[in-house]
Amino acid sequence: MNFEDLATKQDLQELKVILLQALEKQESNEKKEWLRTKDVKKMLHLSDGSLANLRVKKLLNPSKIEGVYYYKLSEIEALLENK
Repeated sequence: MNFEDLATKQDLQELKVILLQALEKQESNEKKEWLRTKDVKKMLHLSDGSLANLRVKKLLNPSKIEGVYYYKLSEIEALLENK
């Protein structure tokens, strides 16, 4: 085996960057079924209070797990379609 056949540290760093970029691209192309509060606020351009009002009015019915709200994407899409 030649030393030229071995991957250098630089080669591994470049591979790491390529793999991370590919993974990020794949994740952004996949739709998530459940979204956290920060994602919903960003998606709908809402404040904390406005999102809380949607919960109070039962327009969104998130699941709360250990103090974190999770919103079903299909429910958000249905809300937007009914606007």
